[in-house]
Amino acid sequence: MTSNGVTRKSRNLILALLFLGWSLGNLDRYIMNYAVVAITGDLQLDASSTGIILSAFFLGYAIMQIPGGWLADKYGAKKILLFSVIMWSIFTGLTALAWSLVAMIVIRFLFGIGEGGFQPSSSKIIATIFPREERGRAMSIMLSSGGIVSLIVPLLAAYLLGTIGWRTMFIIIGAIGAIIAFLYWKYIKLPQDEVVENSKENGSTKVNFKELFKTPLMWNLMIAYFCIYAVNWGLVSWIPTYLQKNRGLDLMSIGWAQTIPAITTIIGVYGSGYIIDKLPRGMDKILGSISCGVIGILLYLMFTAESVTMFIGYQTVVTLFIAFVITLLPAIVLKKLPSSITGSAMGIANTGGQLAGFVTPMAIGFMVDAFNGSFDAAFWMLIGFAVICIIALLTLNDQKGTLLNSTLE
Repeated sequence: MTSNGVTRKSRNLILALLFLGWSLGNLDRYIMNYAVVAITGDLQLDASSTGIILSAFFLGYAIMQIPGGWLADKYGAKKILLFSVIMWSIFTGLTALAWSLVAMIVIRFLFGIGEGGFQPSSSKIIATIFPREERGRAMSIMLSSGGIVSLIVPLLAAYLLGTIGWRTMFIIIGAIGAIIAFLYWKYIKLPQDEVVENSKENGSTKVNFKELFKTPLMWNLMIAYFCIYAVNWGLVSWIPTYLQKNRGLDLMSIGWAQTIPAITTIIGVYGSGYIIDKLPRGMDKILGSISCGVIGILLYLMFTAESVTMFIGYQTVVTLFIAFVITLLPAIVLKKLPSSITGSAMGIANTGGQLAGFVTPMAIGFMVDAFNGSFDAAFWMLIGFAVICIIALLTLNDQKGTLLNSTLE
């Protein structure tokens, strides 16, 4: 069976390679949340400085989302994909050379710029080679890398940080990125360069990009992206520090404890892809809204939990619902908009998510310092984002997305 001239075997190979690259990107992002414990000790940083380091990557990543998506639509997703992997590999390696807070912030920011084109270009590739009814599952497979990496990272980070140290660790991760870039160059083959030439001939890229900004559907998606990723990255970036400083766990104990939510994330993302592809029209946003409501309740139960066991239990369940919403949002983009503008659309929507990744860790750091080490205010902030996400999804207008689709295709 072929789609746009690509056989199923070729689609699966490309998807496997995208999964591999996404896994490496997630590895760097997740492992930094553990490495920062050692980094702050070496560089003698406070919680606010730690939050700035964690946020610097996301600022660069967010800035590059829209340009990265537009460039993928205009010049070809494979070119932008290669550029992203090469750039992030260079700056991952350079992380090992950071000698001060300023140096670390600059390197992590440039790393984010480098990686920023990966998601919109890889999403465009999925929309190009997969039929519409399979795109949710394809996206869920790629997104599941986050859950798999989060399962491996806690124990891997504890081992590597305790043996070779954070500087050597980042050099090794950068070298792995160079290998993946070579695999992309050699094995990712796309039909007619994703029909990019046709887009340039009829001049549709510019018109499509402008139309996207006029579409309420895109603004709803951008807000929803911001809110769910604020919750996700708020938890992911600060839970290791929270469990160490507020719950008294050591790094290895944290690693073992975090394997449980990680397994749930993998199951949640895989299962969500199959569910989303079978949902009737309009039901996706309803289930997404319900999930956000459950997330808000579970966040409250987490920070009021009397024991570490209860905290991890609530965290395990909340990751399941977060996984559903995170899989649902890009699936909406892939299913409701034409593949010719998928890169731009994904870049615009995901800008919200990455801005959340920039704002939230830093805001939590300031809150923790302001409230003498308490994370209560931070959890209330995340609950507020869950509520806003409910509103954004409930008011999402499918008909306007369909109108845009018919106008542009």
